[in-house]
Amino acid sequence: MLESSVTYSVLPASDLQRATAWYRDKLELEPERTTDGGVLYGTGSDSKIFVYETGNAGTAQNTAMCWLVDDIEAVMAHLREKGVVFADYDFPGLHTENGIATDDMGRSAWFQDSEGNYLCLTQEA
Repeated sequence: MLESSVTYSVLPASDLQRATAWYRDKLELEPERTTDGGVLYGTGSDSKIFVYETGNAGTAQNTAMCWLVDDIEAVMAHLREKGVVFADYDFPGLHTENGIATDDMGRSAWFQDSEGNYLCLTQEA
C-alpha cells in the first residue's frame, strides 16, 4: 500500500524566520508554500520538506533527513562555501574522513541546520 506513496520530511524549528533564512542562504531552497503553520519546500521529484515552529526543535539527536546525491564531494564543497559545517565522527561503527563516512551502503556526511536538526547527504554505493 505505502510502497508507491511519496514521503516527505517534517522538521521542527524554534525560530521559523531564522530557519527559513538558513534554508534559503545555506541550502538555496525557496519556499514552495508558506502557511501560518510553517514553510513547505520542494527538493526534487515529489520530495518535500515541511519546517514548522515548535519549542521541541533541536532536541532529537538522530538524523532527521537525508538527501541522496550523485557526487557527495561536490555537494559538500558547495555547501561549505555557503558556511555549512560538516561533522566529524570517530567512534566504533562510525568514522569520518573530511566529513565523510563510508560503509557497504555508500558514503554519508552529516550537518546541522540552524535549529539543531541533524541532516545528511548520502551517495549510494
